[in-house]
Amino acid sequence: MQKNGWLLALFLLLSGVAHAQAPLLRSLSLTLDTTQYRLGEQMIPVAGEERLYFYYHQDDQAAELRLTPTQPGRPPRLLPSADYVLQDTLVADGKGEYRGTLRFRNLTGAPFVRLTFVQAGASLRAAADSAGRPNLRATMRQQVVSLLPLTRTTLDARVLDNELFIGEERVIEVNTNNIANVRVSNEWTKGQDIDYRLAREQGGLRLHVVPNALGVHTLTLKTLAERPYLDAAGHLSYQLPPLRLDFAVKASRLRFLTAERKDVNYDEEGRTRGIEFVLDDGHSFELRRTYRLEAQQEAGGALVAELYTRSYLSNDRVLCQLRVYNTHRQADGYLYIKDGDLAKFITNFDITPRPRIAAVSVLHRGGDWSPNTTINPGETVDVRLEGESLLKGRYHFDGGTIIPSDSSTRSEKALIYRVQVPLSSVRRRITVFDGSTATSFGLSVKEAQRPHPLNFVQVNYGDGPHPVTQLNGPVLYDKTIPDLVFSFNANAIDEAGNLYGRQYLTLDIRTVDDKGNLIDQRTVDQLVVCPGESSPRYAYYQGSDCQVGNFSLNSILGRKTYDLDAWYRIIITVRNDARQYSTKGYSQQVELVLRRHVNFDISVSFPAGLLTKYAGESTYNSFGGISLATLAQLSFYAPDRINRLRPYRIGAGFVALNAFNLTNNSDVQRDLGIVILGSVVPVRTGARLTFPLYIGGGYLLTKGQPFLLFGPGIGVTL
Repeated sequence: MQKNGWLLALFLLLSGVAHAQAPLLRSLSLTLDTTQYRLGEQMIPVAGEERLYFYYHQDDQAAELRLTPTQPGRPPRLLPSADYVLQDTLVADGKGEYRGTLRFRNLTGAPFVRLTFVQAGASLRAAADSAGRPNLRATMRQQVVSLLPLTRTTLDARVLDNELFIGEERVIEVNTNNIANVRVSNEWTKGQDIDYRLAREQGGLRLHVVPNALGVHTLTLKTLAERPYLDAAGHLSYQLPPLRLDFAVKASRLRFLTAERKDVNYDEEGRTRGIEFVLDDGHSFELRRTYRLEAQQEAGGALVAELYTRSYLSNDRVLCQLRVYNTHRQADGYLYIKDGDLAKFITNFDITPRPRIAAVSVLHRGGDWSPNTTINPGETVDVRLEGESLLKGRYHFDGGTIIPSDSSTRSEKALIYRVQVPLSSVRRRITVFDGSTATSFGLSVKEAQRPHPLNFVQVNYGDGPHPVTQLNGPVLYDKTIPDLVFSFNANAIDEAGNLYGRQYLTLDIRTVDDKGNLIDQRTVDQLVVCPGESSPRYAYYQGSDCQVGNFSLNSILGRKTYDLDAWYRIIITVRNDARQYSTKGYSQQVELVLRRHVNFDISVSFPAGLLTKYAGESTYNSFGGISLATLAQLSFYAPDRINRLRPYRIGAGFVALNAFNLTNNSDVQRDLGIVILGSVVPVRTGARLTFPLYIGGGYLLTKGQPFLLFGPGIGVTL
């Protein structure tokens, strides 16, 4: 019978799996404009997944959705998505097919577009996944249709004047039917007859060209698309059709003079005394003459620098004296060498301030940028330098190692370095150097000081040391606690790649009795545990404040642990000292309970209405009056509960039968006996008056015969 039940369960499980994997749709199609794309026909594999492709010409393209479910009359539900909106519900056309209208959103920018169908009536969880789509229950039937939007993007440029001049930059507007689908790198080509770069500017595409060689040249612009199209062979292609432009490159109308130096410092010395500067001979320079350098060809431009010609050199160059008065960058345009207001030549070089660091900030792993430059040995951090002309500097960190990273932040205003401090570092400061010159900035090296999980703290209450993190919940201990000894596994604090440093601990100790009353309370502050010899920074942690050896709790308690009674509790909270750390530390509570299995006491109770049977008699005597019993009694505690008695007890002692029957009736039998009695007592917390049931037997002292008794009684708790 049991075997048949297992076979039936296995059959139902396999049937449920097969049913869950069955497709929901028999057919599906998308109609855009006048073209229909069918699932199973217009398919193409992408990364091992078959996708239904379709062509679109707008990012918010509308499409008619047609589908036929596998189960007639039960159309599946289309789950909502951020990539599209179902503008109307699916409506049946009478032939088993359902139709609706989809409005897509941002087809060019959406990385993955999927239609997810679930069985009609499926319930959704309230939570959503990272893409904003609701999660289905694990047993819900669903079918996902992956889509591949395709589009054809065109590039065109109208050049009215195809003449270019050496050294002059030209900007040409490029027209396209889908600017979002064109990948733009914003980088110049190098070493071509005409260098160019394509950029998005002012809401359109701009082609920047700079000719390098005379003659007629053809510029071929090759770009990639974000969304592909199908080429003639039916393969996906991201390469846009090349744009070819013909130009006639002519000599510069102003001769370009190459400067020997491409970078000049803008400082007080350059403004007053000037620097020696070598420039190409323009063959019309006059010696002992001062020329103006301006950033515009027209008259009236701001003075950038003055060029005083001193002598001709043998290599067809001129030695000049250059005084700079303003900053200039090559990317801002050319410098025009003027005789008065008339431009004679052009040149270009950078005039920038000397590199200067204004601020340093540090990014720790998992944190935010902070002006606090304190780091730990062995730590790897990102260091950001902020200032002026930083690209001209040759920065390195004395005592730190620069690790190559993929950071793209490198500008005149900011530089980011990834720096690692060796574990064996003995320095307290890592200075930032510019070449061989030390700057006033650096990183302060401080020993690690982070809260470590408290698994290195162990407590021994008589049963060997236990990590405090394993003592969750009350610990019931049967024996006397001779002492509570805390020990510390110092070698478990630091690891080679993960330093925590000194651990500052606080112990809060409370002792309560079996009624919950506070007996003793102590606090131990500034308990310092230093990492052990296995730590790579062991030599730098040691100090007079480090805890040496174990810590005994009896050394501070007023009432010692071995003097505590049954069911007393010792509650100890071990926590990191929050004053020593910048982050939240750890806390662990240890609760020890002095458990006992048996309780012994002297009990006085009043059995009443007892039935007694004496030896040699065949019947029970009638119900007696109120008796008095004095017993040495054993009570038993529940094994897994704190200070909770079981409902039965057993004791031995004396019983005075009918002790409180004061009538003079000769039928009343009063006797004193030695008895062994068991009682059943209702277990109620705080009850003062109870009514136990007694059963037992003993020996009558006056009659000299054994007897049995059972019946109710009255118990009073004081």
